[in-house]
Amino acid sequence: MNSARIGLVTGLALGFAAAFGGFTAFVVVLVLGALGLAVGRWLDGKLDLSALVGAGRDRG
Repeated sequence: MNSARIGLVTGLALGFAAAFGGFTAFVVVLVLGALGLAVGRWLDGKLDLSALVGAGRDRG
């Protein structure tokens, strides 16, 4: 599945959550979607946490 399809499915899920469940459901779907993306990228070996935590930067 390419990035455009994943983005479309994510947008549809968030739209349905916002339309039928309100803001709380929107936030829950958003957080769970981000968690699922992180786990999926970790399983694929494509998750680079060093960019997020600043590891590898020069500190001098």
